[in-house]
Amino acid sequence: MKDWLWMKAADLGQGIAAGQIDPVALTRTYLEAIDGHEHRDRIYARVTHDRALAEAEAAAERARLGIRRHALDGVPISWKDLFDTAGTATEAGTALLKGHVPQEDARVLRNATQAGLVCLGKTHMSELAFSGIGINPVTGTPPNVHDAALAPGGSSSGAAASVAFGLAPAGIGSDTGGSVRIPSAWNDLVGFKTTSGRISLDGVHPLCRRFDTVGPLARSVRDATLLISALEGQGAPDLKGASPKGLRLAVLRNVAFDDIRPEPAAAFDEAAARLKEAGAILTELTVPALDEAMPLSALLFASEGYGIWKELIESAPDKMFPQILERFRSGAQVSAPDYIAGWEKLGALRAQWQAATAGFDAVLCPTGPNLPPDVERMLSDDDYYIRENLLALRNTRIGNLMGLPAVTLPTGHAGCGLMLMGQPMREEALARVAHAAEGVVLPAT
Repeated sequence: MKDWLWMKAADLGQGIAAGQIDPVALTRTYLEAIDGHEHRDRIYARVTHDRALAEAEAAAERARLGIRRHALDGVPISWKDLFDTAGTATEAGTALLKGHVPQEDARVLRNATQAGLVCLGKTHMSELAFSGIGINPVTGTPPNVHDAALAPGGSSSGAAASVAFGLAPAGIGSDTGGSVRIPSAWNDLVGFKTTSGRISLDGVHPLCRRFDTVGPLARSVRDATLLISALEGQGAPDLKGASPKGLRLAVLRNVAFDDIRPEPAAAFDEAAARLKEAGAILTELTVPALDEAMPLSALLFASEGYGIWKELIESAPDKMFPQILERFRSGAQVSAPDYIAGWEKLGALRAQWQAATAGFDAVLCPTGPNLPPDVERMLSDDDYYIRENLLALRNTRIGNLMGLPAVTLPTGHAGCGLMLMGQPMREEALARVAHAAEGVVLPAT
């Protein structure tokens, strides 16, 4: 049964369908692994034992009767602690929300439950989701799978750790500037950021509603697409026959390689070479609009985040991690005219991006330009924290600013991801490209 802890979610679902895996035994195996793990309390904020077992028993009965609801019916997964969970505290990684117990589930959790997925519990995260590093001295900093002393990536830090340490076959996170993809890359997972507006945010604690997205952290592209279908309550895309041969892939050269460290650069070059050898057509691309868009991050993200959370933050600022507090407060300096003008400009720049990338199946770049930094140094050196946090978010933020779906794939190099960006609301097409690339970039998976 311990082998189940390292299986892909889709394979577990197939085992349940074939009568080879009992959902109750599967869920008990994960719950026992969680409770017995040395990093349990650094990864999970709360474990929902009773709910998980009740849902697993219902899934087992459906499997027995041959009325399974979804390919992942009976598969247990973890949830980032900003998704409302009825009767279970949802605190979004902050003491400001300590003891907050919602009355009903977030819509995506309801959809997943209706599809038969089992809720294992809530995972730790960066405070109010406002960090790409994943360090949270307030409620808990999850470990990095490569070294527990390194940052896990954020803000879906616990979601990544739950999968990487074999404490969930998949986790659900959110991504406003990279929060699904950074922890996925740093823990060698697949992370799928959906297009803003694609998946409901009802019952999801916001950071910036115009950028916030929901997405899975998983062990394969197939798993990720099945999870998205459960979150949406729709069918999953057909990945059969996806091939790298003939794919038109743009290698983004401006912005994405600035100040890049040697390891992510080498991992990207190797992955790109493998794709080219497999028959993909790679073209180097520079998009000047991106150079204009990147400075808008400081204008748009912090101002909206502070606008949403200002009253609660200023009621007890001493309860917050100082780095996160100051980042929120920086939004107070933005005027309403500047904020509106920023969005007007971004809309025009998005149109220029679309024109420049329309002929490609995906745009490629390294998921992140840096590797996971040491947690202790980050906590003792403010300048280092700020520099590494902003650098970690730089490449992933391209997808958020341009309003795109994006997938990060592991490259076989620890902590180094390959990012593929698609066209808005065309997750199905991007999933096929990512599935084709996955078998080339990581042939053993």
